[in-house]
Amino acid sequence: MPTIADSLVLPCGAVLPNRLAKAAMTEGLADPQGRATPELERLYGLWADGGSGLLISGNVQIDRDHLERPGNVIIQGPQDEAALAGLRAMASAGTRACGHIWMQISHAGRQTQVTVNPHPKAPSAVAVGLPGKQFGVPEALTEAEILDLVERFGHAAEVARETGFTGVQIHAAHGYLLSQFLSPRANLRTDQWGGSLENRARMLLAVVARVRAGVGPSFPIGVKLNSADFQRGGFAFEDSMVVARWLQDAGVDLLEISGGSYEQPAMMDIQGMEAPDAPPMAASTAAREAYFVDFAKTMRAALTMPLLVTGGFRTRRAMNLALETGGADVIGLGRPLCVDTAGPAKLLAGAEELDRWETKLKLLPPWLSFLGGLKMLRAVEGFAVTYWYYAQIDALARTGRANIGIAPFKALLSIQNTGKAWLKARKG
Repeated sequence: MPTIADSLVLPCGAVLPNRLAKAAMTEGLADPQGRATPELERLYGLWADGGSGLLISGNVQIDRDHLERPGNVIIQGPQDEAALAGLRAMASAGTRACGHIWMQISHAGRQTQVTVNPHPKAPSAVAVGLPGKQFGVPEALTEAEILDLVERFGHAAEVARETGFTGVQIHAAHGYLLSQFLSPRANLRTDQWGGSLENRARMLLAVVARVRAGVGPSFPIGVKLNSADFQRGGFAFEDSMVVARWLQDAGVDLLEISGGSYEQPAMMDIQGMEAPDAPPMAASTAAREAYFVDFAKTMRAALTMPLLVTGGFRTRRAMNLALETGGADVIGLGRPLCVDTAGPAKLLAGAEELDRWETKLKLLPPWLSFLGGLKMLRAVEGFAVTYWYYAQIDALARTGRANIGIAPFKALLSIQNTGKAWLKARKG
């Protein structure tokens, strides 16, 4: 039976030295031109030294007008020497301990913040269903624009290979553009890019084909796919099963199982987000460890390609159990590595558990529970915790050390102010 210390041979022939992966987490550390910086080099060096067999970068965007957040790295069109040098330095740092570093390539689509683009492109003119006007009203892509974006994904993958990244992950989850095409709620098109599942999956499969053509047969290609959108009328688990088989047939080397979108962020907390057609959740899932393992187990029965599962893992026992029972072939770690970059090495050396930092944060005082609007307060609290982790990534990149003493709401304001300054510098 495999354990976290065992290597894994991918279908393309590449070998992961162990079964632990640093999952993709947004960094916001590019310069105003979207170029990789010394901060990203420092950050990925720390993670490489920490023992993960695979590092997956945060969103690298293929369109400067469709960012997941200010500070994304951008690959659009020919890259100047400074941009290429930044990527080479980041890739070199990420592979200095003989592990892999894969570039996650993405397009935010309608989930582009209004401060970046008030009218982003999307499959259809369907706005994100959230209050607060954080996102603009999208415009439907033309077919020519769709084909151009397919080419841009391919170009970004070629740049990744040329600058020393050892693989790419195509982001087709969490409500970003490729996920929007898959969703019948966000994709209302009546042409060959919408309607049936085959049509809604057409862009993702076209991107995979273009990337493979550009990088060759021995370069790893991963895809991040929602197990479900966790919304009625959205991308369902049964749809995900079919698309996963198509991706396997297309030669994908590693499929990451995730779920949710900004409208329903299951990737942050699976509890209470069970999809209508999903398999029953095991007790471990309800206990918030291994969020998506049960979905992956169901997929395993129909798939042979390796599966990466991220979300909630903290104990070595749960990780090894997921590997032993077929719930995963690779274990993704996120939030714990924002504070302790050496967490994987500690697990490989026999440590039983990673710290659960979110349980140690002082957030809303108990007396607020007696006030109205508690649900909204808890939502704000959740965002503050997320931004606390963003602040840890920022501190690691700038100083080499986490900043665990920062209060969550101070972290939220700090990261938001950094984003505003980035946008101002970009426009200036």
